[in-house]
Amino acid sequence: MAADSKRRKRQPKAEEVKKEEDKAKDFRGAMQKVFRYLAAYKGTMLIVIVFAVASTALAVIGPKILSRATTELFNGLVAKFTGTGGIDFPKIFQILIAVLGLYLVSLTCALIQGWMMATLSQKVSYNLRRDICSKINRMPMKYFESRTVGEILSRITNDVDTLGMSLNQSVAQLITSICMIIGVAIMMISISPLMFLITVGILPLSGWLLNTVVKKSQKHFNIQQEYLGVINGQTEETIGGHSIVKLFNHETQSEAAYEESNKVLYKSAWMSQFLSGLLIPTMQFIGHLGYVAVAISGGILAFSGTISVGDIQAYIQYVRQFTAPMAQLAQIFQMLQSMAAAAERVFEFLEEEEEAADPADSLAAAQGEVEFEHVKFGYDDTKIVINDFSGRVYPGETIAIVGPTGAGKTTMVKLLMRFYDVISGAIRVDGHDVRSISRKSLRENIGMVLQDTWLFNGTIRENIRYGKLDAAEEDIIAAAKAAHADSFIRTLPEGYDTVLGEESENISQGQKQLLTIARAILADKPMLILDEATSSVDTHTEQQIQKAMHNLMRGRTSFVIAHRLSTIRDADNILVMRDGDIAEQGRHRELLDKGGFYAELYNSQFEETESA
Repeated sequence: MAADSKRRKRQPKAEEVKKEEDKAKDFRGAMQKVFRYLAAYKGTMLIVIVFAVASTALAVIGPKILSRATTELFNGLVAKFTGTGGIDFPKIFQILIAVLGLYLVSLTCALIQGWMMATLSQKVSYNLRRDICSKINRMPMKYFESRTVGEILSRITNDVDTLGMSLNQSVAQLITSICMIIGVAIMMISISPLMFLITVGILPLSGWLLNTVVKKSQKHFNIQQEYLGVINGQTEETIGGHSIVKLFNHETQSEAAYEESNKVLYKSAWMSQFLSGLLIPTMQFIGHLGYVAVAISGGILAFSGTISVGDIQAYIQYVRQFTAPMAQLAQIFQMLQSMAAAAERVFEFLEEEEEAADPADSLAAAQGEVEFEHVKFGYDDTKIVINDFSGRVYPGETIAIVGPTGAGKTTMVKLLMRFYDVISGAIRVDGHDVRSISRKSLRENIGMVLQDTWLFNGTIRENIRYGKLDAAEEDIIAAAKAAHADSFIRTLPEGYDTVLGEESENISQGQKQLLTIARAILADKPMLILDEATSSVDTHTEQQIQKAMHNLMRGRTSFVIAHRLSTIRDADNILVMRDGDIAEQGRHRELLDKGGFYAELYNSQFEETESA
């Protein structure tokens, strides 16, 4: 295929990423996008919040009620010791039953909230994958030609999974922790404002620590998510082309490139996890200091008779409940950082530029007249590939497009298929500017066989039928015979039911090409594009396919991009492209007689064949 069709995104090197470490991502912006996306689920979110608040409120009230049992037990022991009374066990039992009931209701609310949150997070993941899949079909070809498959897959798999998992674990915990802190603070103030001031004295230190770690770890979370995509891309390329890697003895280079990316991923993951992991033990230590201060001050107040023993027990329990959500908030912020990094990549993909809106007009069954009128095109404004291409193709003609690598041959058919749109000029089919009709209706009239074969994981029958999903069995076999594929298919153990692997490695490259040609024959479109369609088969098979193609192309407008010029001798017109323009055009014999650029190309191939 022409070099202008091979455009891939260069993967960043390790040293380049180190320079990016100082550039923090937009955490707030990413989270705002997440919550805007969650607005569609506000009903479910409201239920989650209500049950989370209810569960937390009941759990917060429990220690206060339980303190009555402690006070009752303490007073009963004192009365029994002084001989003025005894322990009121029935009353204590009633209090314990009430506390048990509260905790059971709290547990029920927590279970409902957890179930609803799990449902919400999975719905979000499901809908994000659906939106990404839909987005893929609306994106221009240039996006996919500038990025690796692994990088795109990482956004659909790793990033969506990270977003869904973090959402499930963080949002509910965030609501619970905030409610717990507020509720516990109210109960602590009601017991002793002085002890509460001692407790909250640790908050500034905790807040400073939390803010410091979040800032330092966020950039590492971003790099971690980015390099998951890089490693996925490298893995996909290495596995998909492992035979080429082995052929050129590039195992060491592949391992070195992977190792370099893996080291960056390791460092970023280690730093993010280490920094975030410091929060919990440090905040627990600060919490223990507050616990000691409360125990001492509570003992003094109880001794002076300001508060009861039961209140001290309840307050100490509240201190534990107060510090626990603080530690949970540290974990939540860690998950939120991971979620923000994943969300940025997911929403960045969803916000990518899409193809221009399709016109409502459609193209009926095409007659096959195609006109190129002063076509100008470049993959960007600074690199023009087609300068000024004009030509007319009449219905039923076979047009061969030839020229050196990079001349713009494949680019022309991409423009005809509207994979790209021209910068200026126009391409017309049956008098209709292709930009004025829907892409779907245009492509329904064009069959295409590329040099790079594409077969999916399925049976041979399913792969051929892809060209016409409602085709009958006899039509599939007839198409296979016309493409000279039937004979080799029947030699396979399962025949037409043979399952092709993910890379179709159980058949040869030439056999793959025969199947794609059979698919195009079955599709039976009024126009055909053959882009180096026979370049992967041997000379004998190529001759057979040429005969089948000659019959197939009869009565159809056909564009044949060919490298071996001997295969297009019978073309009605040959367009010789050079530097994005038509250098010559005419029939094979006419062009040879001219002794121009085409004759030079043809004779050079003939000389190569002679010397071989």
